[in-house]
Amino acid sequence: METNETQKLENLKKLIAPYFNHSKSNNDNSEVYTAQINISYYELGCVITNMLKMCVMTLDNDGHIKSSTNKNPINVSLILEMVLEMFPLNEFELLGEINQMVIGDN
Repeated sequence: METNETQKLENLKKLIAPYFNHSKSNNDNSEVYTAQINISYYELGCVITNMLKMCVMTLDNDGHIKSSTNKNPINVSLILEMVLEMFPLNEFELLGEINQMVIGDN
């Protein structure tokens, strides 16, 4: 039984390795800048949720429309693009594979 658990741990380490390798090079000369924020997944989920709520409230209250009373409308498209960039798809893919590995063993 212990060898089975050891094998599971080794498989998990192999599975995790490509997802958590965060050594990124910023040596390209493009005009794109990347901001790195060190927060937990829970905090990231709260930020994304609040940004989506803000978009819904803005659209419901016409905050995205420029008018004589609203000189600085909220750019909902820009906020949604930021949410897409923040969304941890790689980590969700990893969680799906871990879930499949655990369920597949039962």
